[in-house]
Amino acid sequence: MFEVQIAKDKSTINRIIDLRYDVLRKPWDKPKETATDDLENSSVNAYIEHNGEMIACGRLQNNGAGVGQMRFMAVHIDYQGKGLGKLIVAKLEEEALNNKMHTIELQARDNALQFYKTCGYMIKEKSFILWDIIQHYLMIKELK
Repeated sequence: MFEVQIAKDKSTINRIIDLRYDVLRKPWDKPKETATDDLENSSVNAYIEHNGEMIACGRLQNNGAGVGQMRFMAVHIDYQGKGLGKLIVAKLEEEALNNKMHTIELQARDNALQFYKTCGYMIKEKSFILWDIIQHYLMIKELK
């Protein structure tokens, strides 16, 4: 029913950044610029659209030495709990393997720990607190 696609143009990436902002930054009154960085063009941006609306996204960046980092995972509030995040994770893992990455790491917010555990990620360590509000944990998964 839902198809994960890979962003190929700036317009699509801008729509992905809009979704990231709405889900990951706006609720904490943070600026839109915090929903992106200088690695957009060298990263893989996966997304799902429905009826012309961007509803889920995630990004994979290559950190070198066979290690990828998943970042900016976001699912529109109206579509959470429907398995879209798992579809994005699976696509990014596939892309990681295609790009010779054997390990994926990510920084999970405390409210997303169970989601990532169900996707096979293990907590490596408690890491940082974003904006002195949101605890994050470094999680890792070895790909097969």
